Amino acid sequence: MTRKAHVKRETTETNIELDLTLDGTGQADIDTGVGFLDHLLAALTRHSGFDLVLRCSGDLEIDDHHTVEDCGIALGTALDEALGDRRGITRFGSAHAPLDEALARAVVDISGRGGAFVDLDLRRESIGSLSTENIPHFLGSLARTAAITLHVDMLKGENDHHRAEAGFKALALALGQAVAATGRSDVPSTKGVIDGGRR
Repeated sequence: MTRKAHVKRETTETNIELDLTLDGTGQADIDTGVGFLDHLLAALTRHSGFDLVLRCSGDLEIDDHHTVEDCGIALGTALDEALGDRRGITRFGSAHAPLDEALARAVVDISGRGGAFVDLDLRRESIGSLSTENIPHFLGSLARTAAITLHVDMLKGENDHHRAEAGFKALALALGQAVAATGRSDVPSTKGVIDGGRR
């Protein structure tokens, strides 16, 4: 069975429609209005093996914060829904990814407990129209809504574009591992359930 989710999120700040397929081929069709966010999400999609269609119309006349945050929430919601009761998944994933001089590490636990621990050591105020402070904020919104724990660390690097992109590529690889089906039917937890109290 293909694991999919469709999410519509509409607020006074953003209007988002998203389709996510976990067992995909890495296809991305993304338009958030924030070019570098689109670039990072395309990398996340490609290297996780997910398929993602995402359209967001946000209040970019104010700034990029609401768009970035709500896209993280929508993607986290879709990931949570697509995983269902999280039965038969690997649960854990870890990966390193380089981009030229930059080297990032990501570790993921599909834990039912949402938390993001991110240190990309970004130095510029923005990359394109994306505020660098909103990159870890996106990951935090994603992790909390998906009820996953993720760690993303920058081990080395000089160029902020490379550092951010390497972080998303490492996360993509780790997520792809963590959501992979094991062929078993059990929930990978000694508690017998992974739900973070949501179900």
